[in-house]
Order: sequence, then structure tokens, then C-alpha cells
Amino acid sequence: MPASAPPTQPGSAWKSSPALMVEEGVSLRTLNTLGLPAVAAHLVRVDSEAAVRRVVDHPQWGRAPKMVLGGGSNLVFTRDPSALVVKVEVPGLRVVHEDAHAVIVEAGAGVDWHELVQWTLAQGLPGLENMALIPGTVGAAPVQNIGAYGVELKDRFHSLVAVDLITGRTVELDAQACAFAYRDSVFKQTGFGGLAGKSVITRVRLRLPKPWQPVVGYLDLQRRIEDTGVTDPSAEQIFDWVCAIRRAKLPDPAVLGNVGSFFKNPVVSAEQCRDIIARDPGIVHYPLDDGTVKLAAGWLIDACGWKGRSVGRAGVYDKQALVLVNRGGATGAEVLTLARAIQTSVYERFGIRLEPEPQVI
Repeated sequence: MPASAPPTQPGSAWKSSPALMVEEGVSLRTLNTLGLPAVAAHLVRVDSEAAVRRVVDHPQWGRAPKMVLGGGSNLVFTRDPSALVVKVEVPGLRVVHEDAHAVIVEAGAGVDWHELVQWTLAQGLPGLENMALIPGTVGAAPVQNIGAYGVELKDRFHSLVAVDLITGRTVELDAQACAFAYRDSVFKQTGFGGLAGKSVITRVRLRLPKPWQPVVGYLDLQRRIEDTGVTDPSAEQIFDWVCAIRRAKLPDPAVLGNVGSFFKNPVVSAEQCRDIIARDPGIVHYPLDDGTVKLAAGWLIDACGWKGRSVGRAGVYDKQALVLVNRGGATGAEVLTLARAIQTSVYERFGIRLEPEPQVI
């Protein structure tokens, strides 16, 4: 069969070359955690650096536009992607180095993030427990610089391995090269020097420091300490607390489609924060080391009366206003309409522009 010949059934697989399997007409509804409808014209699964290079070297697909897909937990599909979808499924969990100061663990980009957190604790290697139950894959974690309950990926990052989608070269990047910021990295940037759509992360290495120190400054964890009387919690205890807190606040994507937190917590100046507190003393806020203040986006949205409301089949979760959900059969357009309405309400009341976390396709 020639490389350009179509398959006989939508969604069927066909070999475009002896070394490369491409699928056509693949539904992406189960490959994004919001459960939004979309169809990939062409999709290829990669489980190693060599597999990515086969895509890059292919005479037909090497020059085609590409969209990298991990766990689909940070995507809002408003249309069918026309680019070749590269589904990252690189496996593997291992310790690559250990000394008196830290343990370096490496995970394949296709590994489920929560599975990695569980595995490290099972190996007696604490440090990731605050980031338990964050949806998505390991490869997507640096892209978003994921974080929760006082710890961000950059705090535990060592390096990563990626394959350049233009040259096929394998490169290793450290934290500085990744340009981590709040829910941001070089992999989300499209301008000069940005790597959005230009590389595939295949492996991520994390540095778990010794001795381990608990991170319990976040308000919800402080409340757990007060409620339980456990003033010196273990990593396993923090893991259990974080899982319980997240399950109480956030819906399971397998039951109710969502991407977790839909908006970034806005960061404002101390003066701006004082102005808002003067009008709304109850606002939840967190002073940062640089003198700025992080505001709880969920509180802002809730204050505008959005919790539990819907636009079409997209809605705001009734237990956490920061989470937008698919109530069943929602489209990406409905999700975006809801998101924009929320942004307008928050801006009109507080003068703050909320920025979405997920990527809109």
C-alpha cells in the first residue's frame, strides 16, 4: 500500500513505511480529560527517542506540522487538529543517581504523573508528595511547570531529554534552559527561542533532596495539622492529606470531564492586594517572597457567583469554582464561552484578568 493511501475504516491503522505506524481518523474524546469531541486526521504513537526520530526522518510526515499529546489533561479542543498528532507513550521508572545530597529519578514521558509520585514513595524516596493526584503525564509536567500545595515541578527538577522535531537530535535541558515560570516554560512559548511544537519531551529527571523536609505551609495542609494534631507529618501522611483534599475539591476526570484548575491564580502587587482587601476583606491571598501577592482565582470566581452555574453543557464545579466541567456532551466552544464569561465578571468586579491554564486548540 502506498504511503498516501487511505485506510478502509476511519480510525484504523496502516503502515506508511515498514518502521512507522500511523492511524487515521482517531477520536480524541477519550484522550483529553475534558472529554471534548475532536478527531485527529493522523496520529502516531511514540515510545522512545528512536520512535520520534522515525517520525522526523519520514519523507511524508517529517515535514508535516505536529501536535504533541500527552495525557490530554491541559487541552481544550474547539476543532479537529489538522497537524499530525504525536501521542507520547514513553515508559520507564528508575533511579539514575544517589549521593549524600539527593536522589535523581528518571521517568518516561508517557508515565502517569500520579503513578510516579506513588512509585517514589514506595521506593522510600519522598519529595513529590505535595503534587499527588495532579492529572496528566510526566512529559507534560515541565511544559506546564505543574505545582500544588507549596511545591512546583521546578523545585524538584533536574533535567529532561527531548527530541528536536526539525533535526531529530536528542538534547538534554536543565532548569535554566527550560525557563520555568508560574505554570509556564519554554515549551509553551512560541516566540524566538520558544520550543512550543518544536520538540518532544521523552524523559524527565527529578532531584529529590536529602534530607527530606516537609512542605506544609499551604493553608489546607495547616488545617490538616490542626485537625489531626500531627505536627511532624511523614511524606506518606502529606500524600494522604493531599489526595483527600484534592478528591474533596476536584472531580475525577473519568466521571466528570475537567482539566483541574482552569485558571491561573493571578499575581498582583501588594498595593493592588490592599485595595482589594479594603473592598473584600475575605479574599484568599498568599504573600510571595518577591513582595507580590498571589490571589486565589477560585475565590474570585466564587465571589462573582459562578460556582455551580452552567453555559450550555459546560459548567463550574459546585465544590470548587476554579474547575470547569463537562456536564455531558459539551463542546469546546461551550467551555470557552463559559470561561470568557467568568473572565468578564472577575474583571468587572476586581479589575483582574484571569488567564486560562489549558492550551486551546
